[in-house]
Amino acid sequence: MMDNRKRIAKELKKNPDGFTISELSKKMNASRQTVANCFAFLEGAGMVKIRRAGMAKIYFLIKGGRKHHA
Repeated sequence: MMDNRKRIAKELKKNPDGFTISELSKKMNASRQTVANCFAFLEGAGMVKIRRAGMAKIYFLIKGGRKHHA
């Protein structure tokens, strides 16, 4: 799980426009549930923020957010 969190954080750093769970699960070849669980952890750690666009949630890395190990 830790490796997935690091991979997600790395992908979010590359894309300032953010990702939906579906977009990132396809990009990482991981299940939607795995990506959703990682996003929930990262959000709780204060490392990501969410913007809603209609029904979609777009996740962004917080620059200068709390320093927790992903």
